[in-house]
Amino acid sequence: MTRPLDTLTDALLSAARKAGADAADALAVAGSATEIDVRNGTLEQAERSEGTDIGLRVFVGRRTAVVSASDTRDETLAAMAERAVAMAREAPEDPYAGLADPDQLARDWDADALEMCDPAPEPAPAALQEDACAAEAAALGVAGIGQVQAASAGYGRRQVHLATSNGFSGGYMRSSRSVSCVAIAGEGLAMERDYDGDGRTFQSDLRAPEEIGRSAAERALERLNPRKPKTGAYPVLFDERIAGALIGHLIAAANGAAVARGASWLRDALGQEVLPAELSLIEDPHRPRISGSRPFDAEGLPTQRRALVENGVLTGYTLDLANARKLDMAPTGNAARGTSGGPSPSTWNLELTQGSQSRADLIAEMGTGLIVTSMIGATINPNTGDYSRGAAGLWVENGVPAYAVSGVTIAGNLRDMLRRMTPANDARPWLSRVVPSLLVEGLTLAGE
Repeated sequence: MTRPLDTLTDALLSAARKAGADAADALAVAGSATEIDVRNGTLEQAERSEGTDIGLRVFVGRRTAVVSASDTRDETLAAMAERAVAMAREAPEDPYAGLADPDQLARDWDADALEMCDPAPEPAPAALQEDACAAEAAALGVAGIGQVQAASAGYGRRQVHLATSNGFSGGYMRSSRSVSCVAIAGEGLAMERDYDGDGRTFQSDLRAPEEIGRSAAERALERLNPRKPKTGAYPVLFDERIAGALIGHLIAAANGAAVARGASWLRDALGQEVLPAELSLIEDPHRPRISGSRPFDAEGLPTQRRALVENGVLTGYTLDLANARKLDMAPTGNAARGTSGGPSPSTWNLELTQGSQSRADLIAEMGTGLIVTSMIGATINPNTGDYSRGAAGLWVENGVPAYAVSGVTIAGNLRDMLRRMTPANDARPWLSRVVPSLLVEGLTLAGE
């Protein structure tokens, strides 16, 4: 019989106390996932996973250790606690280690209001296969598509429970539903591929698989017969599909762990302008039906809406307890962890201010430049923000997309790039990271 997760975490804390821990926290995660892949209209692969994982973090003074297991028997819990305490006694002291103060802990949250779990029944494998087949058929139905590399559909459900020895105990359920398709256009060495996909918390919100297949096909066709542009400085439009990666570099630099190590080009930038004055970057972990929503973080602190960047100015870092203590700041409720490791800072749902112009408007204003639709590799200097990435997309001439481009390298400095951004108004509001297409002037492109 499967044990309730709250009883598992309570049992882990009790075992830790018996083993000699001064304090502890315990995390239990139970879930199931089904993934269906099809090829040529028939089932290619079906995967089903189910399990419960548990993790225990103990403190002996300022020394700490973490252990994990997937066996929930009482004797395993006792052995975990004994091993964790023995490991902690041998670990070096960490002056910043420790649980939250009781008055910092989350209280009176409403997980139901966040709609993190779809109450609809789990779809049968046959229903997932039908969606994957529909996406594949739609892609193959577009003229010029010779094959589909992958068409998949999946469903997952996960329950999480966290408990600490100083009084916190809380949990929630989360579900996810997805469909994706990768289409291939062209033949031989001239083949090009692209993809589309959708993932939602509620199955009823999912885009139609036929739409996903057609979109993947059209994107693959756009990439046929690519060229290399001439080396030079041009405006670059980061397509909405990949614009979040550009903002991701800002988020990584504002991560408290990087700042505490001194390995961030934003380490001395609090109160400084890092985006255009009309733009803000808002974190809101309380958006209903969004994958990054949660009522509390992995240390039991309440999550909260906050401005990471407000009117262009960097207002704070992303902090868990330990890194907040290192920087002598207040934690922001952004601790994330799995069962086999300790907490680290992570952002939840983010939204960048959208612009007043459409993507097409920005393309028309570019004159000559590059629309980036995919990126590979990355060379980012974390201390200076120097940026270099391989890219592919569409070349624009006289404000009109003219031909496909691949094998080009984009270079610049993130601090300068981010302050020269112009956003479009095409962000998808259901994503956890809501970022529109972004136009950046004067980037260096290395082509022919």
